[in-house]
Amino acid sequence: MTTETKTIGIQSLQIGLNILEILAMEKEPLKFTDIQNLTAMTKSNLYKYLSTLSQFGLIYRNPHTNAYTLGHKLVQLGNVALSQTSLIEVVIPYFKKITEKTNLTVLLAVPSKKGPLVSYILSADYGINIGAQIGTHLPLSSSTGIVFSVFEKDVLMKEWEEEELSKFNESELQQFQSEKEKTKELFFVSKTEPLVKHVSSFSVPILNYNHELLGAITIVGITETVPKSADHHTGQYVLNAAREISEYFGFEK
Repeated sequence: MTTETKTIGIQSLQIGLNILEILAMEKEPLKFTDIQNLTAMTKSNLYKYLSTLSQFGLIYRNPHTNAYTLGHKLVQLGNVALSQTSLIEVVIPYFKKITEKTNLTVLLAVPSKKGPLVSYILSADYGINIGAQIGTHLPLSSSTGIVFSVFEKDVLMKEWEEEELSKFNESELQQFQSEKEKTKELFFVSKTEPLVKHVSSFSVPILNYNHELLGAITIVGITETVPKSADHHTGQYVLNAAREISEYFGFEK
């Protein structure tokens, strides 16, 4: 018979972190009474927590409005955390598992002024010309391009998208808009790749805490071997991997 081990937390630390989360979620300065209403804490206890958090620079009280916001120390800590871990370092172990499970090629595309840029590729055991290598810019009509069109907010990339759209005919524009709507709902899109015949792919987004697109995971293979639906077990496996990576960078759906 096994005994389940329960994790014991420090209650005071949990309360302090809860206050930080409240300030982050409200996205606007909060006064003492606002925080008290949201936490249901006594005035004396709340004052002690706010005073301690302020001392460490985790929150800031505006002396003119007496309203609280997140402090500079959190920005410093966040920047250090981001600098210590790159996106590629995070995705590599996931890509290895995906390739082992699916025997398909996996690539990571990141934003650039000229469109999605392939920054990392993990190839399957067998040789296949996927029409892309590290440094390749992928077109808007690819599965990766559609993901970027749906989730990328950068103005410079919108300029790239407008230039690409100008090359579409009316039928292609209608199909593209339909694919975008489905991708927005499913976080998944599958396409026959425009770069190489008989090759297909599907792509899923990687997002951060601010729902900004960090990159896209794209699975590439011979058309017959690449899932067309997010419900397929391979699609679900990759979607779960993308969700875990996104959560690492603070994403909450």
